[in-house]
Amino acid sequence: MQEAGDTLMDEEKATAPAATVDLAAEFRESGVKEILDELDRELVGLNPVKQRIRETAALLLVDRARKQLGLSHQTPTLHMCFTGNPGTGKTTVALRMSNLLHRLGYVRKGHLVSVTRDDLVGQYIGHTAPKTKEVLKRAMGGVLFIDEAYYLYRPDNERDYGQEAIEILLQVMENNRDDLVVILAGYADRMDKFFSSNPGFRSRIAHHIDFPDYTDDELFTISEGMLGEQNYKFTPDAEAAMREYIEHRRAQSHFANARSMRNALDRARLRQANRLFESAVGPLDAVALSTIDEQDIRASRVFRGGLDSDKPGSPKA
Repeated sequence: MQEAGDTLMDEEKATAPAATVDLAAEFRESGVKEILDELDRELVGLNPVKQRIRETAALLLVDRARKQLGLSHQTPTLHMCFTGNPGTGKTTVALRMSNLLHRLGYVRKGHLVSVTRDDLVGQYIGHTAPKTKEVLKRAMGGVLFIDEAYYLYRPDNERDYGQEAIEILLQVMENNRDDLVVILAGYADRMDKFFSSNPGFRSRIAHHIDFPDYTDDELFTISEGMLGEQNYKFTPDAEAAMREYIEHRRAQSHFANARSMRNALDRARLRQANRLFESAVGPLDAVALSTIDEQDIRASRVFRGGLDSDKPGSPKA
């Protein structure tokens, strides 16, 4: 009888809530630190965004600790809104957020499904519901990222089916919030108007994170990093030209931050290849094949007052 009593006591101890929780140890063992470190390595600047992600991670770690201690708790609402101009890292942060939520046990799979209006809204009666439900099915257990979410709502078109997709999304966001996190993204002013027209979304979004534009110095650092990933580098004169390019390009329309830098470098590499092909008279070494010169940057029509369309094209673009 004594042995049976000891076994029962051992079982009760095993199922009893912990007496204390070491948050520092939880932070280390959860893998959250690695995700935050990845964000710091991958994204230049964006300090306010990174701080909000750290705060969210802290909230979830504390929530998990409360659960371990047997304290009353409710799964926090984790649906989010990312606002900012194009090319400011919203999709990258969404991907890291999905990993973070998975590490902490708030989503089963931790994958990211990125969509736009066209993936959710049909073109005729009866088409929207199956499209939206199929996307939601793929996203379950992870994060659904809806870019330019305000295009879902088009009140000026009475034959538009976006409202049907919105109603399905709202229902799933409420009923399946323990298995799906939805992130809406887009320009800040348009998202504000969208929320005003769709208060159901505003009430379900707990976290609003604004992504600032990069500074000129940050854009140059991003450019250097992009080139380095492909084993290219600027000459000193090309560095100066690139800094001037950034200043001119920012003043133009349709500027897309890091995305504009990537497109500009694609064109610079195109010009460099064309220059080497036309002028080469003998063998080229790795340095020549990996160096972006001043003329590869200054050939851009941005320096001539032309509009840079952000679409890779001819060497003259």
